[in-house]
Amino acid sequence: MIFALIVVPVIGLFFGVHRYLWCRLVRDTTTPGSRPRRAGTVAAYVLPLTAFGALISGRSGAPLPLQQALAWPGYLWLALVLYLTLALLVGEVVRVVWLRASGERRVPGGTSGGKAAAGDRGTDRGEPTAPDAADRSGPTDPRPEPDGRKDTADPNGRKDTADSDGRAEPSAAPAPPAPREQGPTLLPPRTPALSPLPAPPRRVFIARAVAAGATLAATATVGYGAATALRTPRIKRVTVPLAKLPRAAHGFRIAVVSDIHLGPILGRGHTRRIVEAINRTAPDLVAIVGDLVDGNVDELGPAAAPLRDLRARHGAYFVTGNHEYYSGAAQWVDHVRELGVHPLENARTELPGFDLAGINDLAGEPEHQGPDYARALGGRDTTRAVVLMAHQPVTIHDTVRHGVDLQLSGHTHGGQMWPVTYIAEATNPTNAGLARYGDTQLYVTRGAGAWGPPVRVGAPPDITIVELASLRA
Repeated sequence: MIFALIVVPVIGLFFGVHRYLWCRLVRDTTTPGSRPRRAGTVAAYVLPLTAFGALISGRSGAPLPLQQALAWPGYLWLALVLYLTLALLVGEVVRVVWLRASGERRVPGGTSGGKAAAGDRGTDRGEPTAPDAADRSGPTDPRPEPDGRKDTADPNGRKDTADSDGRAEPSAAPAPPAPREQGPTLLPPRTPALSPLPAPPRRVFIARAVAAGATLAATATVGYGAATALRTPRIKRVTVPLAKLPRAAHGFRIAVVSDIHLGPILGRGHTRRIVEAINRTAPDLVAIVGDLVDGNVDELGPAAAPLRDLRARHGAYFVTGNHEYYSGAAQWVDHVRELGVHPLENARTELPGFDLAGINDLAGEPEHQGPDYARALGGRDTTRAVVLMAHQPVTIHDTVRHGVDLQLSGHTHGGQMWPVTYIAEATNPTNAGLARYGDTQLYVTRGAGAWGPPVRVGAPPDITIVELASLRA
């Protein structure tokens, strides 16, 4: 019942987001029945099914080649969905502002734009202009003037005044002769011009512009994030002072690496880059704090093989993460031991100057293989500093109660892709970096790989060199 209450809304949201993307990227930008409309509609069905297949293929035990065929397009599409949705939501604001800023004003009479000049009315269409008020006043009044005179006009337009005895008096300023009347001018017939293709309606143009901008922004973001995730993790360095650390152990360096996530996308080459990066730092110890793999030993054993080449003065150690329990933790514990890496299953070992302990991940509790602090820390010398390897940082509050000096964790990926980083910060006591809880310090690495989309935005992968410092030095 609880599973259904979680999964059904998630699936509904998943396909609801795809419906929104189809509306904005396909329906609003293409003509019904056109090839782009049909192609976009097919993609709107195929891509989410590919992403869904990528998510379930690993858990269902599908063959690795099938997982790989689904993982690359499916997971990259999931990353694109995230950034396309964000970009289009911003585009909704752009759309509204653009439409209001470029909207045509309506004027009386149903026309748009400003009023035409009075002298331009009708002339563009070759129509005669309307007569003015003088032309509409009717015939001239023929009655004589009060002094008995009347006006007569000759054919040339001159106006004479005749008195009662018939003599005519010329007007003071004769008018110039009128130009000769000309016949109508014959113009050559016009050649019909090819009419241009009609421009798309304003709303369609804006929809296409917003869709193009959102697609470009999302694609560039995913491309950058993929290049970041697939490169060699950067080396970070942090110094952690421990009150109980003896002077002889001052400067002890631990290479902390987590969340390598070997699987259908990240394989042997990814492991090789990580091993070479760690070896270049010449650490005293390597701590692999969970989520090494996403799959079984038979398929991913070769991808983990380069771990055999890790070089550290006091060796390499491993604790399980939640993904080991999805893949079969027992087989991987045995396999990493064969590679020369020491698993710490609720156990500890004494090193020069401090104790190193490890607990199983919380995901092992259904199998009765969860964290056991009593086994890992019971009976130790409490005057010695202790460093605990625990995959999930949420165990820090139990760790504080057991008097641990430093906990090393991963799991969060630093959020992996902005704005998921905010969710990771809200659901973990520490998302990334060093923090203090009472007398216990917690360091969380962002991890060296990626789960799901091989994309990292705002949370680059890292390998951290934690240098222990003695307050007695």
